[in-house]
Amino acid sequence: MRGENEPSTAHVAVLLAETIAVLRPALHIGAPVRCVDATGGRGGHSAALLAELGAADTLLILDRDPTAIAALRARFAQDSRVYIRQARFSQLAGVLAALEWESVDAILADLGVSSPQLDEADRGFSFLRDGPLDMRMDPEADMSASEWLAIAPEAEITRVLREYGEERFARPIARAILRARERAPITRTLQLADLIAEVLPGHEIGQHPATRSFQGIRIFINRELEELEAFLPQAMNALRAGGRLAVISFHSLEDRLVKRFFRADDYRISADIPLRASELPPLPWHPVGKALRASARETRDNPRSRSAVLRVAERSERHAA
Repeated sequence: MRGENEPSTAHVAVLLAETIAVLRPALHIGAPVRCVDATGGRGGHSAALLAELGAADTLLILDRDPTAIAALRARFAQDSRVYIRQARFSQLAGVLAALEWESVDAILADLGVSSPQLDEADRGFSFLRDGPLDMRMDPEADMSASEWLAIAPEAEITRVLREYGEERFARPIARAILRARERAPITRTLQLADLIAEVLPGHEIGQHPATRSFQGIRIFINRELEELEAFLPQAMNALRAGGRLAVISFHSLEDRLVKRFFRADDYRISADIPLRASELPPLPWHPVGKALRASARETRDNPRSRSAVLRVAERSERHAA
């Protein structure tokens, strides 16, 4: 995602040309096509997909954020090819079943938090803008970051910061949070950011000291890794043979999950079993090409793209994943 200490910019779809290029073989098959943008955001990738699709094709757009859904409905109100649903991407199978779509041709997921979410202080994602410490992508769902920090034990806060934020100083930060909340509730973004800055002995040049902690709390609050683990098999199972799934991730935890799933390791035969290559069963899907990253020009024009990784897999067979 875009670095928080970088200038605010309007949301720009990351790896846009590359994403359309890798999905293109699944979009032109001589028959009506069905596509899914599982993380609609402000519609940048959706608009590019629609420009590629024909009049008989359809695009389903999902997003869990009600603000994003309102923006998407306004943007694509005049396009009859578009279906928009407020849903987490982990609910993909249920949405497709409700639409009676047995299979789709291409699916895209652009993970992480969007620039508008970061730029709106009231959403509570930013450690540079003071606002309520919320961090929920769907403000009506579950508990906010401030509510969790008010009750979470030290061990749980430490685990979240260490595992999801990859923060080396997770334990002293967690202890400082517990001491601070005894004096007053931690309810504001800058309140938490300043607390973290006081704990760290120093920080990387160009990176705010609260970067990793805010990432870890956000991932935990929104169950982002659990959502991704639930989404990937649903998405692959929804694809027709030859259909493609493209996923853009922004940090190593997400990318590791995607890479492992795309290799279809759970379907591979053990090396201890004596089989010839011709006797091995085909994998249900396979990665397409190498992971793609933003060009130097894109990272210069759109700093958010700096950490983006695009991976693509193609469905080989049609059986339950």
